[in-house]
Amino acid sequence: MQKYRSYKIIITFMVSLFSFSSALSQDKLAQTGMQFLSVGTDARAVAMGEAFTTIEGRSSSLFYNPACMARTSNTFDISLNQNNWIAGIKHNSGTMSLNLANGRYGVFGISFLSVDYGDDIYGTIVDPDPSNPKGYLPTDPITPSAYMIGLGYAIQLSDRFSVGGQIKNVHQNLGASTIPVDVIRPDPEQTTEVKNSLSTVSFDFGTFYQTGFNNLVFGMSVRNYSPEVKYVREGFQLPLTFKFGFSVDAFELLNQNTSMHSLHISIDAVHPRSYPEFLNIGGEYLFMNAFSLRAGYITNQEEYSYTAGFGLQKFGIALDYAYTPFNAFEDVSRLSVRFSF
Repeated sequence: MQKYRSYKIIITFMVSLFSFSSALSQDKLAQTGMQFLSVGTDARAVAMGEAFTTIEGRSSSLFYNPACMARTSNTFDISLNQNNWIAGIKHNSGTMSLNLANGRYGVFGISFLSVDYGDDIYGTIVDPDPSNPKGYLPTDPITPSAYMIGLGYAIQLSDRFSVGGQIKNVHQNLGASTIPVDVIRPDPEQTTEVKNSLSTVSFDFGTFYQTGFNNLVFGMSVRNYSPEVKYVREGFQLPLTFKFGFSVDAFELLNQNTSMHSLHISIDAVHPRSYPEFLNIGGEYLFMNAFSLRAGYITNQEEYSYTAGFGLQKFGIALDYAYTPFNAFEDVSRLSVRFSF
């Protein structure tokens, strides 16, 4: 009877995902800013198509679903990530978790993310002189920057159910810009310099539920919940994102021997504020708890869809690599190093 109910759960969820994916469209939705918060950080997660809402046991869960951090078995878990993003942008990030009394008092975590936009960014202003064929004048170089610092907590409320959250301080500096003093009746001769620098607080929440049937787990997360902010006139929110997903060990589901290897399949349904809904689909094959092969697919994307990667882990040290091919931009590589003890 229990197996019958579990199969009904799986079938119902798959039908929901099919209905969800059939409604996808390419229309833009609400405006958001600070989009660096939407870029994948952890190489293992990215290699699995970022279908990571129900993958437990790492401090890097702070970037995907804080509740999964409650399943960390090590006292300390440290993860450092480097992302060579598009257009020469570099993202450096990391997480650390502290498991107190084997989870009795929950798991505390911290996270950080910094963005290096490079040095070859030049500013311009409109030239009021009509004889200038270019129509603009150069200004000093712009040096934008961004960072995020977070503090998280997760706890197991039972042997199957966990909750977690994170509070984050987010900052972005887009340099200075020259704007008219009177925005209603702009005069090129009357301008002022405005510093485009913002800081705000955002929140992440998540839940994790282990069904007890063949490692089938469900999870939900809400990321980047924040008040509205603005630079000069236009207000916006951070890239608020809702995720709901499940994962299962396919070998255990098929009654295969899992002592030597496993095959985790994970699917997330994603509802972002600034883009139509899409699916994250990922898989990870683990051999002898030491070597992993990963692949993923992201639906309803214009620039990238497929991801791949691998991982090596032994003696509490793990090295993960992810590769994402792009259409118009150069392909992206990510590297993560993890220490657990």
